[in-house]
Amino acid sequence: MADSSDETTTEEPVVDEARSALLEAIAADLGHDLVGSHLLPGKDLWIRVSSESWGATAEYLQNHQQFRFFNFLSVIDWLPSPYGRSNDSAVEVSLAQAAGESIEEADQTLGTGYGGGSTRFQVLARVHSLTTNLGLTVKADFPEDTLSVGTWVKEYPGANWHEREAAEMFGVHFAGHPGLTALYLPSAFEGHPLRKDFPLLSRIVKPWPGIVDVEPMPEAVEPPTAEPKLSPSASTENPQDVPS
Repeated sequence: MADSSDETTTEEPVVDEARSALLEAIAADLGHDLVGSHLLPGKDLWIRVSSESWGATAEYLQNHQQFRFFNFLSVIDWLPSPYGRSNDSAVEVSLAQAAGESIEEADQTLGTGYGGGSTRFQVLARVHSLTTNLGLTVKADFPEDTLSVGTWVKEYPGANWHEREAAEMFGVHFAGHPGLTALYLPSAFEGHPLRKDFPLLSRIVKPWPGIVDVEPMPEAVEPPTAEPKLSPSASTENPQDVPS
């Protein structure tokens, strides 16, 4: 009889009929506007649409695929770290070079994430269907010449401040938005802080994540030794001092 331990077991591939059917329907309806997708069976689904169809995709998902719940909208800057190591600033690199440490050169290849991509900036949004209980992440490349895509505010009013935040922090534009006014920064502020190439002045002053200035603990001082007290019964050197 063959030993059961010698038998090789193979795991059955996970079949996700619901998400597979959803992806097929989206591909059939969007046609060439669907430029990328990624399905993790049993976990999640990502799609990437053309930048021109970004605004219309919101209407399609809301009214044709019953994705009525809006989770969030944001922007990704895929620019690699310009300093050679992902979490190091120019100051840290300079200090490391002065100490004779070797610094790896930065890989300037743009990332893409699930669904692919071809530009530095991507917009992404997350929606959910309360009917099928499925979530969907939607992405699109920002055109490098305009950095502009259509707004989602008409179909998903909750996207209003998400788009305002993204415009302020990344310097992108959402055509048709009712008012991309700043949320956080003063009106005279220059630049977009969440861009990878935005200079962080705190890193120029102090290496990231920052050396905490801790004052040394004070030296322990021993308390003075108290004079011993004589008890009433204790004898003294001069017996005349003792009352009779």
